[in-house]
Amino acid sequence: MDWGLKNRLSRIIRPETGRTVMLAVDHGYFLGPTSGLEVPGETIKPLLSYADSLMLTRGVLRTSVPAEFNIPIVLRVSGGTSILHDDLSNEDITTSMEEAIRLNVSAVALSIFVGSAHEKETLTNLSKLVTQGVGYGIPVLAVTAVGREMTRDAKYLSLCCRIAAELGAHFIKTYYCENFEKVVETCPVPIVIAGGKKTPEKDALALAHNAISHGAVGVDMGRNIFQSDNPVGMIQAVRAIVHKNATVEEAYGLYEKAK
Repeated sequence: MDWGLKNRLSRIIRPETGRTVMLAVDHGYFLGPTSGLEVPGETIKPLLSYADSLMLTRGVLRTSVPAEFNIPIVLRVSGGTSILHDDLSNEDITTSMEEAIRLNVSAVALSIFVGSAHEKETLTNLSKLVTQGVGYGIPVLAVTAVGREMTRDAKYLSLCCRIAAELGAHFIKTYYCENFEKVVETCPVPIVIAGGKKTPEKDALALAHNAISHGAVGVDMGRNIFQSDNPVGMIQAVRAIVHKNATVEEAYGLYEKAK
């Protein structure tokens, strides 16, 4: 891994703790104006000071993030399907590496769909993206998307994460599951966990705590932050768990105090 690639990755996974709080706001690329992201700029700006990086599309980056704010960007570069279709796995690469460089991003991200009808296409897309990224010193985040028919268990997620690492992904976003430590042990690159659908705040904090305790380097949380009744308090609570090893109760207390 060359200096430039290491440097970009260190902007996302903070060297002081070896961990990261990523804010996922890329949902609109297939969900449209989902709840909490109807006007992305209004949602994002109050949270910028608390996120280690933003995961989003080029359109939202250009229109909704102040250019003068120095925050690492993980750019979503896959897409091509919407919730109007049953099969979301038929994605392609939607943004060139040259444009990612023009946008000064710290990493690029795409989804892989292991076990889906379009498994091969998404895995070869990952391989191509890694080759391009290495050529320019830009790390690649592989997102292990899970279809409706697939079980989020350690066996399946270990398969997804290991394949992504074998194809060259520099870090991986996946789901927390029972026996999550087995997923981490068999994956040679860092793993961040997805926040998933909105759940009660204490449950989301417990998810973050369990994932960190079992080897994840951080979280890429979206709806459990921006759909909270107190997004700033929630991201502060998540940061306390990730970077300060706070307990769930301590973090929930921060969230309640911020309200």
